[in-house]
Amino acid sequence: MNRINLILAGIFFAGGSVAAQVQTDTLRLSREQCVDIALQDNPTIRVADLEVKRMDYSKKEVLANLFPSIDFTGAYQRSIELQTLNMSMGGQTNKIKMGMDNTWNFGFSAAMPLVNATLWKSIRISDTQILSTLESSRASRIDLVNNVNKAYYSLLLAIASRDVIRQSYDIAKENASIYAKQFEQGTASEFDVLRTEVQVKNVEPQLLEADIAIRQCQLQLKVLMGIDNTVAVMPNITLKEMQRDMFGVTAARNLSFDNNTSLRSLDIQTEMARQNVTLKKFAWIPSLSVTYNMNWNSMNNGNALKNQEFNPYSTVGLALQVPIFSGGSKYYGLKQAQVQVKEMEYQRENLTNSLRMQVDLAVDNINKQVKQIATSEEGMRQAAKALEISQKSFEIGAASYLNLRDSELANTQAQLAYFQSIYNYLVSTSELEALLGNDSSFSSYNSKTR
Repeated sequence: MNRINLILAGIFFAGGSVAAQVQTDTLRLSREQCVDIALQDNPTIRVADLEVKRMDYSKKEVLANLFPSIDFTGAYQRSIELQTLNMSMGGQTNKIKMGMDNTWNFGFSAAMPLVNATLWKSIRISDTQILSTLESSRASRIDLVNNVNKAYYSLLLAIASRDVIRQSYDIAKENASIYAKQFEQGTASEFDVLRTEVQVKNVEPQLLEADIAIRQCQLQLKVLMGIDNTVAVMPNITLKEMQRDMFGVTAARNLSFDNNTSLRSLDIQTEMARQNVTLKKFAWIPSLSVTYNMNWNSMNNGNALKNQEFNPYSTVGLALQVPIFSGGSKYYGLKQAQVQVKEMEYQRENLTNSLRMQVDLAVDNINKQVKQIATSEEGMRQAAKALEISQKSFEIGAASYLNLRDSELANTQAQLAYFQSIYNYLVSTSELEALLGNDSSFSSYNSKTR
């Protein structure tokens, strides 16, 4: 929460580089600022960062096997019955007790690998595992950015829809007021007054639903950002203002999906499988290690703590292990690893074809949505003009109330269709960026946190 407070304080008090403004205790943020806050404090990102740290410790654990291992051992034995040795001399058997009552033994042992191909390859595999974890963390960030974008756009759509319904509500109230005045003058019936007032009451639940939708979108956005629910968040831009940056997807744009997180993760997993094949082959290579032991022992009779005399002895040596036969387990383990590599190659081919199709469809949909925006914008302009004409005609009695209601309904539907087309475009472009694996949206965050 301290980091969240610092971020919010920076947004509140920073200079012209920050576009946030505080009005009536509401935090107005741009989409980029919402993404930055989410990348800083979303629990999913924290888990991903901790996973990277965990894998780094895992690599260090493997590296530690290259260093000498030193152990201390200590043992005490009390003889209950000494060992008896029978000796035959001159036709007679003599029994001799061997050993002593108390035996102490303690010392240090050390070992270090000199030649261990399997261990060396395991270190390389640990590096690849870290790359896999980093890619998983990157995928989590891309998914989070996409989700924040869609939540932000949903909030914009909810606000725009509420404004359209509010406009319809104001028109309904104005019509009811006109009929009320006409009724007072005797030029309208009570039925007309009741009908227009009922229309006002019919729009009020829609307004309430629109307000609820806005609060739900705000809650979803705040959950993704990881901020407290008591903070009121609103966008600092309208959905209509977002239209100025909509130009579709041009042919010159880089649409390579080489950065797709699924494809990159599969490539890393394939590399790990290839390294596992090499690891299986190294299982046939002999291993060599050096050992050193330093020990002290003492033996006495009677009291275990008296008359002790510890005698040191030490050894140094080499231990060679040559694998000869293991029932074919190494051979079949190698074959299994090789089959896994082949499977991943086929999976990559299938994934590449699928991604190519998804990108083509996404680009086609985005370009169609740009045209849809232009069409719906023109339809909205025509509906607004028709409503204006119908309203004036109604005021002078040249148009019926049903004609006016048809014009109002057409205008409302045209506006909602227009805003929905903008929302569809924005969501589609965000989905395309996530599909392509573009991480430019949080590159500034990465540079600030290094």
